[in-house]
Amino acid sequence: MRPFEGIKILDCTHVLAGPFAAYQLAVLGADVIKVDDPNEPDQSRESGADHALNKAMMGTGFLTQGSNKRAIALDLKTAGGREALKRLVAEWADVLVENYRPGAFKALGLGYEDLARLNPTLVYASMTAFGQGGPRGTQTAYDHAIQATSGITASTGTETSGPIKAGAPMVDYATGTMGAFAISAALFQRMRTGQGQYVDLAMLDVAMILQGSHITDFLHSGHHPKRAGNKMRFAASSAFPTRDGLVQLAASNARQHRRFYEAIGDPDEAKRSSLEERYERYEEKLAAVGEKMKEKTADEWEAYFQSRHVPATRVRELREALADPHLKTRGVLHRHEKVPGVDKPVTVPLAAFKFAHDGPSIERPPARVGEHTDEVLGAVGYTAEQIAALRSSGAIA
Repeated sequence: MRPFEGIKILDCTHVLAGPFAAYQLAVLGADVIKVDDPNEPDQSRESGADHALNKAMMGTGFLTQGSNKRAIALDLKTAGGREALKRLVAEWADVLVENYRPGAFKALGLGYEDLARLNPTLVYASMTAFGQGGPRGTQTAYDHAIQATSGITASTGTETSGPIKAGAPMVDYATGTMGAFAISAALFQRMRTGQGQYVDLAMLDVAMILQGSHITDFLHSGHHPKRAGNKMRFAASSAFPTRDGLVQLAASNARQHRRFYEAIGDPDEAKRSSLEERYERYEEKLAAVGEKMKEKTADEWEAYFQSRHVPATRVRELREALADPHLKTRGVLHRHEKVPGVDKPVTVPLAAFKFAHDGPSIERPPARVGEHTDEVLGAVGYTAEQIAALRSSGAIA
């Protein structure tokens, strides 16, 4: 029995962070119903390099986090669509997740206070750019805008490159992960108290937490993070060109520092283990290590250092990382041999951890818009005639 078996979630989210939060609970057993607007489905359904899939509303942005979810289509701007959602909240749901602008669901009569009256044990999670209040509360943003607002972009890059955003949407996926954690905590709290909970989760807050050590250091010492590129505080933790590519060194603590300098034949520096000593003569040591790294290929250095318990790796592209045999042993990815509406197998992320038993798994492929509308509404008492009338009115699809 997986951790969230029996937990029922209404996923009223779109794009990346919100759907990913619900997805992480879905692979751990939750029954997640994805709610699309039939007139404007989740824009991630049209996101990816395969334009045919985008036209079919099955883009890879959606496929990434659509597994294990059923899908219904409700127009929440209509009375019928809102009533259907309320009935699902009252009679079925444990959790509702939404990531629309602050106040949007409240204006429709679907805010936390409205729905908690129907289901006092409901866990209601709102995921936004800046939170439900404050000077920026009404502003909108996406991952790269939050990176810029939070200071992440300004501290990424080199002195000459200027600010650079992270290559992947890190804040989106970190927010989704934090969202799954917050919902899990609220459900655990409910199990002990019997009370529902409202979760106010902001992408900006997550971006600040991701910079925790930078923030504490700056507020304590005034040391502002600089754009240092691949240069870290120690030469033995920086990246260097080799005979055929970059090698990333990561000898960050005193023991690794000693092993590294012993490995490259510098016993005098190996003896200098205190933090102050490791900081000394930084530019000189950076230049010396840089020259040394040109003597071998990146793969040769990786094998050499790893055999001596010194963290080091060749800098790889995504395609190389995915081809690494080690990845197959971790169960991070799941391959769908057949997804309706998709003409070839699809591989998606599963989870970043394994359990000894009853862990993350995928049983259901991503669903098309409204694929399970009749099934879901029928389960909460709608008759075939009522469903047909809702469809005729445009409230559902």
